[in-house]
Amino acid sequence: VHRLRSVDNLFVVVQEFKDYQFKENKEDALKDLEDLVKKLPWTDPLKVWELNNSLKKKKTKRKKHNLQSTASKEKLNDDGDEEGRDQKDASKQEDRAQNAAGVEPVSGQDSEKTQGVASRNGGEEEEDNEQSDAKDELQAGSGSETKAGDGKTSEGEAKVLKFRVTCNRAGDKHSFTSNEAARDFGGAVQEHFQWKADMTNFDVEVLLNIHNNEVVVGIALTEESLHRRNITHFGPTTLRSTLAYGMLRLCDPQPTDIIVDPMCGTGAIPIEGATEWPSCYHIAGDNNPQAVKRAANNICSLLKKNENKESSTSLGIPLDIVQWDICNLPLRTGSVDIIVSDMPFGKRIGSKKKNWDLYPACLMEMGRICTPGTGRAVLLTQDKKCFAKALSRMGHIWRKGQTVWVNVGGLHAAVYLLKRTWERAEEKRSFW
Repeated sequence: VHRLRSVDNLFVVVQEFKDYQFKENKEDALKDLEDLVKKLPWTDPLKVWELNNSLKKKKTKRKKHNLQSTASKEKLNDDGDEEGRDQKDASKQEDRAQNAAGVEPVSGQDSEKTQGVASRNGGEEEEDNEQSDAKDELQAGSGSETKAGDGKTSEGEAKVLKFRVTCNRAGDKHSFTSNEAARDFGGAVQEHFQWKADMTNFDVEVLLNIHNNEVVVGIALTEESLHRRNITHFGPTTLRSTLAYGMLRLCDPQPTDIIVDPMCGTGAIPIEGATEWPSCYHIAGDNNPQAVKRAANNICSLLKKNENKESSTSLGIPLDIVQWDICNLPLRTGSVDIIVSDMPFGKRIGSKKKNWDLYPACLMEMGRICTPGTGRAVLLTQDKKCFAKALSRMGHIWRKGQTVWVNVGGLHAAVYLLKRTWERAEEKRSFW
């Protein structure tokens, strides 16, 4: 499960309530949450948490990224077969990692938040980097997790575990804040397990996710979001590896495809591509020398990581990085199978005004280098109005296939899958 590429965070679900009725009065609502702790089936999820830790610690010495810590209880084999099955059973994901960080420190009563179930513990963080976006998983895992039994685990008795509770709350009908919920729920967890609250050096992180009338209690299995798995040098707009993976999957790369990211920034897309689709050839380019340098550093760290895994010799990765001008690419006409790129939104980089010239010029040049008939492009942008206009001008070279809406750091953005028509793209660009 830890190897799933599109998952940000993993957690094991203790119990899920689809239609939880919150009391109107704040004290009563919080009291209900406290009482809930004693009724929850903690035993099995804590076993999964323990298993997750034990796998992590065992394997981190050799291979940092290979741990499937979330293997389900039945399957302890260290290799790959746990992935599919366990995922359904042991782990649920969602993208709450970031918020967790944000929510906690806000409150004076953090101590309670820390009451969690020791789920996110030390061994874990190493693998997390390799993991992916929890949303899909969320769906996969979610039904099967309500197992019963709520005793303390033997581990709990052996050493006092430290925990925190992280509450993520959405919806406007609640009489309490996420800090209050975390505080009171955490207090009850502390009483129930006799664990110690610790906001920073916790063994277990208990998650309390409240979305309108839906409540999910879980134990975190990752300490750091898995989207940071293969990027070491970040730029101002570095794309999450998990999103990069999703974009690459959309265009269904085939062996020997040539995949280009003409505006690669720090290289998140091509690096994810070269890692997951090593039988394709990836070319990354950007006009900013600083970005090209960061991308080159990211590639170097990846090579070093690969080196440590097998032996001192690195096989290399099928990826080159070039500094170039997006409107005048040094590539032959019709020589590229797939283009995948995160276009400038015009917020942190560039401007909306510049996009009106840049987008049509990009689409034109991308159309030139892309193979007529079979080529495809997957482009991410938040400047949807400008993109739509540019695309309507370029309708003779690009047909819009699918549009996938995504949330990029709070911005409502779109990923467009474009198919290259059979039309020849003229070399000279005159439009608008």
